[in-house]
Amino acid sequence: MRVTLAALALCLASGALAQQAADSVAPEAAGNGAFGAMSPDVTAAFAAKDAGKPVVADNWMVAAANPHAVKAGADVLAAGGTAADALVAVQTMLGLVEPQSSGLGGGAFLVWYDAASGKITTLDGRETAPLAVTPRLFQDDQGAPLKFFDAVVGGRSVGTPGTPALLEAVHKRWGTQPWADLLAPATAMAEKGFAVSSRLAALVADDAERLASSATTAAYFLPDGVPITAGMTLKNPDYAQTLSALAEGGAGAFYTGNIAADIVATVQGATGNPGVLSEVDLAIYQVKERAAVCAPYRAHEVCGMGPPSSGALAIGQILGLLEGYDLSAGPTDPDVLRLIGDASRLAFADRGRYVADTDYVPVPVQGMLDPAYLAERAKLLAGDDALPEVTPGKPAFDHALNWADDMAIELPSTSHISIVDSSGNVASMTTTIENGFGSRLMVRGFLLNNELTDFSFSSHVDGVPIANRVEPGKRPRSSMAPTIVMQGGKPVLAVGSPGGSRIIGYVAGAIIAHIDWDMDVQQAAAMPHAINRFGTYDLEGETDMAEAVDALENLGYKTATRALTSGLHMISIGENLRGGADPRREGIALGE
Repeated sequence: MRVTLAALALCLASGALAQQAADSVAPEAAGNGAFGAMSPDVTAAFAAKDAGKPVVADNWMVAAANPHAVKAGADVLAAGGTAADALVAVQTMLGLVEPQSSGLGGGAFLVWYDAASGKITTLDGRETAPLAVTPRLFQDDQGAPLKFFDAVVGGRSVGTPGTPALLEAVHKRWGTQPWADLLAPATAMAEKGFAVSSRLAALVADDAERLASSATTAAYFLPDGVPITAGMTLKNPDYAQTLSALAEGGAGAFYTGNIAADIVATVQGATGNPGVLSEVDLAIYQVKERAAVCAPYRAHEVCGMGPPSSGALAIGQILGLLEGYDLSAGPTDPDVLRLIGDASRLAFADRGRYVADTDYVPVPVQGMLDPAYLAERAKLLAGDDALPEVTPGKPAFDHALNWADDMAIELPSTSHISIVDSSGNVASMTTTIENGFGSRLMVRGFLLNNELTDFSFSSHVDGVPIANRVEPGKRPRSSMAPTIVMQGGKPVLAVGSPGGSRIIGYVAGAIIAHIDWDMDVQQAAAMPHAINRFGTYDLEGETDMAEAVDALENLGYKTATRALTSGLHMISIGENLRGGADPRREGIALGE
């Protein structure tokens, strides 16, 4: 067996985290476990700290946000499991070791390529609004929108979780290994404990005041009132018990019975900011299969999740607007930045006006991606400076509707997983609890989401309704963009990222880097970011991109230099598999 490993520079910057990563993949003894014979190669790979090259493999690969989670998925694939089996193991481990980003208390979108049928399927495991919500859920007594964190912290922001149901649905459709076996690695580590990473420790310290708002949450992340620290062993027996219940009873053990009752009691009993989630909301939750949204780009088809996600639509529009323009000058060329930035602004204008849960709002998916519509909009990019103003277009509708522009806030957190198994099945899943640490409510070892704050806090503007307003049972709009790129009817790239509404720019940029600039997946994942959503150009600090300030301001943009912490996990598929993991986070790629 040949296994290679990408250990990325930033996630290995501290000795403690480097040791944690090495420990997570090295076997306890030769011959013990799937990678028993490979500890020298693995250790050497980490010691090299080579962030410049992709992982290369022949049979299977997994790329995700934490070495423990990648190792769990790799063990499943090495034992003959499918990408669906590995996905269960990876996600349940991420919920333990990266709890701030995703877990059982959140939701996810999956894009799946089935090698046997050649079909792409998308599954919607997005959270839903409780049946008892009203349009004024996030407004004060005078009808004014709440401040973001006043809405987030507590039970008010919690939607019905979708991740457990999605994992079960994926396993039933495409899994081959016993369900309970896939939950066993995370269960065992929750009982034994894991070494807290530098990233998790820093995030806990930064958010300590909000985490202290719930006694249960504080007891776990702030024992004796002190934030957990890097390198300490953190055990989560409550999470182990929850996974054991799921192993025995399936997702039904989560959505009914004692776990469901505890979730509801935690949400409704949140001090100062209770929510309205009920046991009925949990009992009626359903994963939904949606039509994949695919858009052409330079002899490829870029396929992703449709509404309630805006990801595939916005990425498809960005690429469609750029189709007729030459981007070969590269990622730092001012005119290329102008084209990509203003194409993104045009896509975000349409996103804010038209995109919401299609079970509640007719969304002009075909009209927004119609080549004639995009060609007409692309004429706006033909100038030589920044567009002074960007407004939504008028895509063809099959309904006559009038919507106001959205006012939703979407801050970065989330996680992305890309997997290719030995049969050629491909999984691209983006998973989240929304803001870092979600609602800050913890129950039975996992955090509950604050996903409802992805709805617009205002329901109308001057009497005109907002498509993404909160309604009972509705799924909030998302920017998550799990993507599979096809060429000649075959998958050639799996990609996605966390990052709030910047996800769209991160993923679009990675696709452009791979297709237009011939970057391998590791180069594309590590490429410095320049993101424009609403007019201001966000440039990634401490990178070469920060040097573009003067050129962009001369073109008429406002700029802001800041950290842009994407978490791109990419696998290219061709004669072999090549994996890349974003150096801004802890992730790795692992393959055989």
